[in-house]
Amino acid sequence: MKFTLTNLALLLTILTIIFISKPLVADDTNTQTNTSGSNTNITGGYESTSTTTYEDGATNTTTTNNDSTSTTNNKSTVPPPSANSPSYSSMSQDVCSMGVSGSVTTGFVGISGGKHFIDENCERIKLAKVLQDFGMKVASVAILCQDQRVFEAMNSAGTPCPFQGKIGKEAASMWEKYPKLRPDYDNHLERTKIIEEIDEELLAQQLKEAEEKAAEEARLRELEALKKSEEEAKLNEEIIIESDPVAVHGE
Repeated sequence: MKFTLTNLALLLTILTIIFISKPLVADDTNTQTNTSGSNTNITGGYESTSTTTYEDGATNTTTTNNDSTSTTNNKSTVPPPSANSPSYSSMSQDVCSMGVSGSVTTGFVGISGGKHFIDENCERIKLAKVLQDFGMKVASVAILCQDQRVFEAMNSAGTPCPFQGKIGKEAASMWEKYPKLRPDYDNHLERTKIIEEIDEELLAQQLKEAEEKAAEEARLRELEALKKSEEEAKLNEEIIIESDPVAVHGE
């Protein structure tokens, strides 16, 4: 009977421990982030608590904490792809356009771009040819004269470019009257300034030479006058000597 009661008491104690004691709690949280070229972070935590109550009322509590953190830093150093220049085409051989493109690539970014540029000299040549084919020679020359080099070449050749229907000397006088309309206005001013400076230097040199020549002629005249006066003085002395009386002694 006593043995049975002891067993019942032990069973009740075990059941009481099961219901009263705090259950084991596991706090296991794992977080993993993996991104190419960035950081990888792995964290984990484990907590275990155990409580035991004995018959005499004593309590034993055991708590175990296990925290772990793992961090991996993997920075990618692979450069970006190379930037390629876009291709530009004029689409035809009869178009005065030129395509230009370029690209720049650094360790962080690549940039590329392009643009079309109009060749105005090519357009003038084509337009002048068309006007020439239509028999409009003056208009053909006039459109070529929009280029500074052609304008200067025509003036150097003595055939000035047309000016509002005037050609030849009349056109030249009109260009001199309205110089700001010249396509070579800035260069014309520079050339005119250089010509004026050279003319002033030449004029100053001519004046200096004329003064030196006049001084030399004056010096020669003085020498000639001095020589002439010396000759006259010498001649006068001879005349005086010849005109002296001769003494005649008689017997």
